Amino acid sequence: MASATATYGQKESSDQNFDYMFKILIIGNSSVGKTSFLFRYADDSFTPAFVSTVGIDFKVKTIYRNDKRIKLQIWDTAGQERYRTITTAYYRGAMGFILMYDITNEDSFNAVQDWATQIKTYSWDNAQVLLVGNKCDMDDERVVSGDRARQLSDHLGFEFFEASAKDNINVKQTFERLVDIICEKMSDSLDNVDPAVTGVKQGPQLTEQATPPRQDCAC
Repeated sequence: MASATATYGQKESSDQNFDYMFKILIIGNSSVGKTSFLFRYADDSFTPAFVSTVGIDFKVKTIYRNDKRIKLQIWDTAGQERYRTITTAYYRGAMGFILMYDITNEDSFNAVQDWATQIKTYSWDNAQVLLVGNKCDMDDERVVSGDRARQLSDHLGFEFFEASAKDNINVKQTFERLVDIICEKMSDSLDNVDPAVTGVKQGPQLTEQATPPRQDCAC
């Protein structure tokens, strides 16, 4: 992970022109497609070969929403239990989560409640969450219906998308909706938001300069 940290430093020094910086985590069981989802969004690429994420990695993407330039720092987390103590350390300061399951894998859906509990335990109270059922291109192998997922998302208070990294279905829409929800929440309670959490750079109502996120992991 040293290379990722070095890349982060280079990006920080070369690109300071943004209004907000949001830290977003993609979480869920192993093999649900988190890495593919991130690569489809950040690089518009897809590789069918499965390579398990070791620990945690991230990509940076800058977008424009509501006349603001928003820098997204998107973290791709390992789903295996043995990496859990590493990945949960990164929940702190996250503005949003994409909680992902695989529509062809019942176990990954059954684990959603546990992942939601982890978000509640390790992240700040106002973190926004979207539930995403990935691999909707594999409808013939579906074991989790959209109705079941909507019922769970309603119970948890999350918005819900079905998506496909392979066919590029609802990938961009998922991230943009999450960013919009975060922005809406900020506008509702901006006076109570810690600038160190939001990563605000040039917000007209906030004057403090944000410090770069602290790197806790030496992996």
